Amino acid sequence: MNLKGIRVLLADDHAMVRLGFRLLLEGVGASVVGEADCGESAVRLYAETNPDLVVMDVSMPGIGGLAALERLLVWEAKARVLMLSAHHDDIVPVRALKIGARGYLCKRASPEEFLRAVGEVARDRRYLDPELAQAVALAQLSGSANPVDTLTEKELAVFLKLAEGRSVNEVASDFCLSPSTVGTHLYHIKQKLNVQNAAELTLVAVRNGLIES
Repeated sequence: MNLKGIRVLLADDHAMVRLGFRLLLEGVGASVVGEADCGESAVRLYAETNPDLVVMDVSMPGIGGLAALERLLVWEAKARVLMLSAHHDDIVPVRALKIGARGYLCKRASPEEFLRAVGEVARDRRYLDPELAQAVALAQLSGSANPVDTLTEKELAVFLKLAEGRSVNEVASDFCLSPSTVGTHLYHIKQKLNVQNAAELTLVAVRNGLIES
């Protein structure tokens, strides 16, 4: 596969993962114009480097991948973003595609599949991990009864952070919100998911494949 001339911005909080992606991309002629280790850096570097596409992890420190995706598309509505995740569920890809991602791929995909996804998104074509395509299509067509689907974009982002063990104050800092605002989001999350405490929040996230147990 030849990706010569394609300029890529990598956003992942693991340096070794970014290095692996860089080696794969440069091996087929693409160039990596920037590397970000959090959502905020991804948004800033996009404005500075104007890449052909962004390869961005869903789970990162700070605002995270989904919120960064929203900010990028506010900055540049035509931004081409390929979202990556270690989790094999249909909830997050449906959200990412709804926000405006051009593609979504699980990190356990093969190097060849990764490069194929990059090539498709760089050419402004949609790409969805083949293993997720059917589940995502069904979720979009039927509308899932999963309570997680009732969360707003902000509630989902807060939910994922809290489920990972972040405190209310830490989440407030991540999203530049007041602790009381995060507390309000948490109240609505608990009501919608019918949970009482942090342990139950984490259990819901694990059962939905949103975090690892």
